Amino acid sequence: MRVPILAVCLTALVFTSGCTRIRQNQGYLIDETLLTSVQPGVDNRDSVAKTLGRPSFAGQFDDKSWYYVSRNTGQYAFARPKVLNQTILIVSFDAAGTVSKVERRGMETIASITPEKDKTPTLGRESSLLDELFGNIGSVGAGSAPLGSNGSNTGRDGPREH
Repeated sequence: MRVPILAVCLTALVFTSGCTRIRQNQGYLIDETLLTSVQPGVDNRDSVAKTLGRPSFAGQFDDKSWYYVSRNTGQYAFARPKVLNQTILIVSFDAAGTVSKVERRGMETIASITPEKDKTPTLGRESSLLDELFGNIGSVGAGSAPLGSNGSNTGRDGPREH
């Protein structure tokens, strides 16, 4: 009688161990003491790099902003990870390379994107494979000007004389 109960308990233990949440930290680890030491108007690019380290990424079209991204996720066994917390530190610089502002953004910056299955919706008309294959029949040369009597493209009756 003890062997089946022990087997059931071990099986339950194995299956419930998959239900624990897996937590993961990604990106920059924020140190509040170091972050508060970066002062607008005082620090420059070099001092920020020495204090906070290299940014996660810089601005795409100009390097006036540095971004430090930190994200905490959690997931159960085989489920998709969910973002539990996200922080983006943005250090902006003026033209001289001095810090102009330091700001923090959170979960409001996450965009929820729902992709289509295997098609991307576009504007325009729907066309089938047959439309694509046979759609140009009868329209070849329809956009060109009429040829002249001598075969040139100079008008109906050939070139004009003044």
